[in-house]
Amino acid sequence: MHSYLLLYAFRAIIVTLHCLSLLTNHLESPTTWFPQPILHLRMENVRISPWLNLLACALLFLIAEASYVPITYVQNAVAKGAVCLDGSPPAYHFDKGFGAGINNWLVAFEGGGWCNNVTTCLARKTNRLGSSKQMAKQIAFSGILSNRAMFNPDFYNWNRIKVRYCDGSSFTGDVEAVNPVTKLHFRGARIFAVVMEDLLAKGMKNARNAIISGCSAGGLTSVLHCDRFRALLPIGARVKCLSDAGYFINARDVTGAYHIQQYFSQIVTTHGSARNLPQSCTSRLSPKLCFFPQYLVSHIATPIFFVNAAYDSWQIKNILAPGVADPEGHWHSCKLDINNCSPDQLDLMQGFRTEFLRALTVLGNSSSKGMFIDSCYSHCQTEMQETWLRSDSPELKKTTIAKAVADWFYERSPFHQIDCPYPCNPTCHNRVLDPQDDHPGKNVTTKGTSDASATKSNFPKITNKAQWIELLCINRGIGGFLLTLVLMVIL
Repeated sequence: MHSYLLLYAFRAIIVTLHCLSLLTNHLESPTTWFPQPILHLRMENVRISPWLNLLACALLFLIAEASYVPITYVQNAVAKGAVCLDGSPPAYHFDKGFGAGINNWLVAFEGGGWCNNVTTCLARKTNRLGSSKQMAKQIAFSGILSNRAMFNPDFYNWNRIKVRYCDGSSFTGDVEAVNPVTKLHFRGARIFAVVMEDLLAKGMKNARNAIISGCSAGGLTSVLHCDRFRALLPIGARVKCLSDAGYFINARDVTGAYHIQQYFSQIVTTHGSARNLPQSCTSRLSPKLCFFPQYLVSHIATPIFFVNAAYDSWQIKNILAPGVADPEGHWHSCKLDINNCSPDQLDLMQGFRTEFLRALTVLGNSSSKGMFIDSCYSHCQTEMQETWLRSDSPELKKTTIAKAVADWFYERSPFHQIDCPYPCNPTCHNRVLDPQDDHPGKNVTTKGTSDASATKSNFPKITNKAQWIELLCINRGIGGFLLTLVLMVIL
């Protein structure tokens, strides 16, 4: 995170230096961009102007770039044993609602894969996925967490919370004993409980509208805890669940083995998760199967919406073609960029899509269960501005994810759309992964850092608005700055 902040701070400095240079030039050689009264001021009376504009330009640039929200530690959780893998207190980021959204709540759970044994959990103890000591003190909110109406028109003024992930079990673990050697704490379910208790005390008990959401392992959290979340809130409140890239399916890998089933079974055993999985599932099936949404969603009473790619990049990498099933690395290039896949590999991926859609059939056609299933090669789309709501965001039936989710939530219209097969959708943002995210013989799941958020900092790309500010300030000097200020007020 610190390296990203330095990078963007440097860019902001460069932009403002450009502004200063142009402002100084304008003061020395006024142009039509200057208001006429300024032309008649004596230079000694306006020497401070470039510095004021320099500061304002930098502030505008940083404001447009992202909304940063500080961390909150749940300190009293330690006494209740509700702690991260290393024993540190759980944490979340809370951006308070305002205006008409003051009694509306969006609680998003962070993703970051899982750890399935002592070895992989120990590996997480020393990073943010296992210790709140290693978490960034503030993170950027974008997409469905944005506080700007132009980027998030239906939820921008809600109370928006990002719950940090440091237990490795999608908030389901609860093992009382702590090994004196490893000192690992498996307490994910307790973390969920204390965070909810904290938020209820801060006003969520009065919620009129509420959503539990999450991406990847956090998206699975919103499925597993959907009805539990609903039970905490007022009976008269509109409460729904949103799972982004959390519909993991129980499918064979390229060798025909059920690697993911074994992996999920190890997670449930290691964390003692069985007692915290939905009883509507565990009463019928083995707990290891109740980590898969396909076996429990038909019994979820609370309305729920699924945003997922039929060619989910994490599932292609770790369910269809995990490292253990591809020791020679034949899938390496394909998993990094779908454009590199051979015809045979694409055929297997089309087969995976068929299995994925079959697993979705349990949702039925009820309007209470919505879905936006695109044909993109992606993973997590609701918390990234470029895929949530932008002029070039993915669409189904000419509808963005932001509009589909909001229309469904407010019951303006149901949404239950499945995209045509790849590569039919030109609006897709297909991921091109960094080579370090995958290499021959590597099985990401066994490393305990199994999704994009496990290795990438929560830092958004430069927004359109920031680009406008940079362009106007650099190319149009003081006139551009004044125009930008007007745009910032309007937008």
